[in-house]
Order: sequence, then structure tokens, then C-alpha cells
Amino acid sequence: MLNTLRPVFNRLTKPVANALARTPITPNAITIIGTVGVTAGALALFPTGHLFAGTLVCWGFVMADMLDGALARVKGTSGKFGAFLDSTLDRVADAAVFAGLAAWFVLGGHSRLLAGLAVYCLVSGALVSYAKARAEGLGIRCDVGLAERSERMLIALVAAGLSGLGVPYVLAIGLWLLAAASTFTFGQRVLAVHRGAAAVASGGGE
Repeated sequence: MLNTLRPVFNRLTKPVANALARTPITPNAITIIGTVGVTAGALALFPTGHLFAGTLVCWGFVMADMLDGALARVKGTSGKFGAFLDSTLDRVADAAVFAGLAAWFVLGGHSRLLAGLAVYCLVSGALVSYAKARAEGLGIRCDVGLAERSERMLIALVAAGLSGLGVPYVLAIGLWLLAAASTFTFGQRVLAVHRGAAAVASGGGE
């Protein structure tokens, strides 16, 4: 859904990318720095109950991570390894965010149910991403989805940040919403691949 805003993000990040292009910084370096920042912020701050501070740190590095693609386009260094690295490390960052939230629910003694729900959001989100990657590996388009990675991170971080500011029940509501949206999106992609595979089969495997 947020992919419709990508042209806007590209225009906003292009001036920064142009400035970075004059430095030795590479797109892959930005990808790695962004992942390390999100992971460190989520695992150091969320389990200790610093939800708002953790959200600010994670959000800052998520925004910085958006520069890798823009910088690659400016430098003309876009490639398959960069895309692979970006997608793979995105899974690492996602895991850190939800693991940090799960740890908070366990260590803070708030709710083991919500800790399990955070883990479910992690697993279901990974399945959403895997379904698309596996489909594309089979040559089947799988671009559908109510809640892609950007939507999932937005819901999780906004809910965590508001909870850190003292808004009651918002994190629980956000996780339940995210769990439902991720499950629905996974179903959408399974159905899309089923239809795509059937279309290929009916076309004689072309």
C-alpha cells in the first residue's frame, strides 16, 4: 500500500543521495549500518521498557536505510547482490524489532500472550516475504498484499512509540491488527501463486 508513496520518497531522498554520492560511502554500507542500528536499538531499548526511545532509534535507522536504493541509482551501482543484501538484512531488522517487543512483554511481566503474539507477527511477516521471494524464484509474479514490509514496520513502530508515551492498549491493538493483516496478506499471496501456477500450467508451462 505504501509503495504508492515511493515516488515521493525517491524525490525526498535524491538530494541526500546526490550528496552521499560524492563520498566513499556505498549503498551496501548504508544497508548494513541501517540494519545494525535498528537491531541494536530494538534489542537494547525495547526489552528494558524504553519503547519510545527504541522507536525513535529504529525509525531513524529505517529512514536512513531507505537511502541505499537512491544512492545505488545515483552511483549506477544497482545490482543483484545489493538487492539480495537489502532484502536479507530487512529480515534481520524485523526479527530484532519483534524479538525486542516479545522480550519486553516477558521481562516486564505484562503478558505472555502478547509476547507470543509478537513472535507470531515476526513469523507471519517472514512468511509474507518468503512467499513473494519463492514465487518470483518460480517465475510467478506475486506483488499483491495488504500489509507489505513497510506497512508492517509502520504499524509496529507507531504502536510501540505511542505505548512508550503512555497510550493504553495501543501496542496490544497494533500487534493484533498486524497479526491479522499479515495472515491475510499471506493468504493473498498463496492464492495469487496458485492462480499464477494454474495459468502457467494451462498455457503448457510457458
